Amino acid sequence: MGPEIALFYLIVFLFMGVAAFSLIKIITRYYGGKKRPETKDVSQVGFVVDTFHDLMSKLKEKEKELEDLRQQAEDRATAIEGYNENILQSVPSGVISFDEDLHITKLNYAAEKILEVKGASVNGKPYTEVLGKSITDLLSAKKVIERNEVRYITPSGRSIWLGLTFSPLKNSEGQTIGQILVFTDLTHLKAIESQMELRDKLSSLGEISAGIAHELRNPMGVIAGYTKLLSKKIDAALKPTVDAISGEITVMDRIISDFLSFAKPASLAISEINLRKMIGDCISIAVGERDDIRLAVDIPDLPEFRGDEVLLRQAFINLIQNSVEAMPQGGNLSLRAFRTADPAGNFLNMVLSDTGHGIPDEIKNKIFLPFFTTKEKGTGLGLAIVHKIIISHSGSISVESSGEGTTFKIRLPLQ
Repeated sequence: MGPEIALFYLIVFLFMGVAAFSLIKIITRYYGGKKRPETKDVSQVGFVVDTFHDLMSKLKEKEKELEDLRQQAEDRATAIEGYNENILQSVPSGVISFDEDLHITKLNYAAEKILEVKGASVNGKPYTEVLGKSITDLLSAKKVIERNEVRYITPSGRSIWLGLTFSPLKNSEGQTIGQILVFTDLTHLKAIESQMELRDKLSSLGEISAGIAHELRNPMGVIAGYTKLLSKKIDAALKPTVDAISGEITVMDRIISDFLSFAKPASLAISEINLRKMIGDCISIAVGERDDIRLAVDIPDLPEFRGDEVLLRQAFINLIQNSVEAMPQGGNLSLRAFRTADPAGNFLNMVLSDTGHGIPDEIKNKIFLPFFTTKEKGTGLGLAIVHKIIISHSGSISVESSGEGTTFKIRLPLQ
C-alpha cells in the first residue's frame, strides 16, 4: 500500500469517527432521559443518519477518484521509466552504472556489444571480474575522468580503442549513489586517423622518390645505351657478363618506374566497373597456373562500382600476388565482397584472406610504408602503391594477421 492510499484511509476513518461520534451524541441527547422521543426528535435523528450515509457515499466516490489518480500516477511513472530505458538502450555509446562498491548495476545494449559481455550475466558483479585491466586501472581510484582513450582487448581477442568518461552517479537530491562509465568505440576513427597520417608521410616520401627516380633514370639510360653498344663489339666469352649487366639495368628501370608510379599524383579516370569481372581477371593474372592454390570467391551481384579501373586492377593484382607468394607450398585464398551502410554512407567492403606465413606483429604497422620489404628482391613499394590507390578513392585498407594467415580489409565508398 502506497503512502497516498494510507493517508486516504486515515482521512476516511477520521470522518467516520467524527460522524459516528456526532450520531452517538445526538442519540444520547434524545434518549438519555429514557423517554420516548417526540416525532420531531425522530426526524432529526433520521436526518443525521441520512447525512451520515450521504457522507459515506461521497467518501467512497473520493476513494475511487483517489484510486484512479494513484493508477494514473503509477502508469505515468512506468511510462517515464520505460522511456528512459528506451533512451538508454538506443544510444550508440556504451553506458555502465555501478553502486558505491563498483558492482555493476546496469549496462545498455551498446556496452554489451562493444565489450562483448551479456548484461544478465554480469549484473551485481564487481568491475574487476567483468572489465579488462586497461579500464579497471582507471576506475580503481574512483576519480572523475573527463576524457581518456585506452586500448582494450575484448574476450574474443579483438583489439579496440575506447574513448571514455567516468563520473559520480547522483540522485535527484544531489547525493552520490554510485558511479557511471560512458564510452565510445573509437577503433574506426583511429584507423582513419592512422590512414591520414600514413598518407601524409607517403606524400612527402613520394615527392622525394620522384626526384630520385628522375635523377637515376637519365644516367641509367646512358648506361643501357653503352651496354647495347658493348654487346655488339665483344667476343662471345664476355657476352654473358654484358647480358647480366643489361638484366640488372632492366630490374633497376622497373624499380624506378615503381618509384615514379608511387610519386605520381593520383589522377583518377572514373568509370563504371564490373567488379566481379575485374576481380576474376586479377585472380587469373596473379594466381596463374598455381594449381596448389584453392580459391573461394564470393562476389554477389553488386551494383556497378565507380572508380579508376586501371588503378584498382593494379591494387588488387598486387594484393593477390602477395597472398599467393605467401603460400609457396599452396594453401587457401578467399575473396569476398559485400555492401554495408552506416551513418557515414554506403560502402563496398572487400576481404582478402590467405593461409600463408602471416605477418609478425612488430612489422604489421610498417607494411604500407614505402621501401619497407621482407623480400630479397622486393622494392618495398607494392603495398605502398596499393595504399595510395585505395586512399585516392577515399577508402581505407587494414591488415589482420596471426601466426598463420593474413587478411586484408578494404572499404570503398559507393557513389
